[in-house]
Amino acid sequence: MDCKMEKSKIQMLYDAYTFEAVDVGIDEFRLDGSPGSGEVMNSNGLISGQGVSEITYIHIYECDQFSMGIFCLPARRTFPLHDHPGMMVLSKLLYGSVCIKAYDWVRGETCSPRTNGLAGTAIDGIFNAPCEPSVLFPRSGGNIHSFTALTPCAILDVLSPPYSDDLGRPSTYFLDFPIPSLPGYAWLEEREVKLPCDLVVKGAPYLGPPLDVPDDDLC
Repeated sequence: MDCKMEKSKIQMLYDAYTFEAVDVGIDEFRLDGSPGSGEVMNSNGLISGQGVSEITYIHIYECDQFSMGIFCLPARRTFPLHDHPGMMVLSKLLYGSVCIKAYDWVRGETCSPRTNGLAGTAIDGIFNAPCEPSVLFPRSGGNIHSFTALTPCAILDVLSPPYSDDLGRPSTYFLDFPIPSLPGYAWLEEREVKLPCDLVVKGAPYLGPPLDVPDDDLC
């Protein structure tokens, strides 16, 4: 499937589901009833965005062609540097403030997933909601990224296609080593441990309305 077709599918999804936090079952202003406190829902039957104590993933939907979910992050928590091999990703910051650092590989001789090498900085900045969604591509747009919550925040992610170890799309985590003599570039190395020992991601149920996904068009 070519890049234009993939981009069209993701744009169709975004056009069909222009989310705000409350639309997907998150009360961005409430402190009580967070997944981290042992209570998933607050008194409104929503997840309390301000009360999340650990990185929390809300799985919304997945098929062979794409997956959709939301990461809720408490303030000062970091989701470490990771890649999206052969994938396109549409991300939208639903609320809060986040610092994003993203790289793309300096183009080499191979198209297979890489585990180390020279990468150029694509994004290094602070984003505050509301802001425009971003799209990253297999070789551009910041395919290898990390994000650090400056305030409690939530990020909607649509991945096309989804991660799949069997199909050569594993998730790889990296360490980055900026190169002082080459501003804007860093050497990336795969972490020896696939998942960083300090990375804790909890799950929470999707509490928004059911999705009416046009299977014939998208999956």
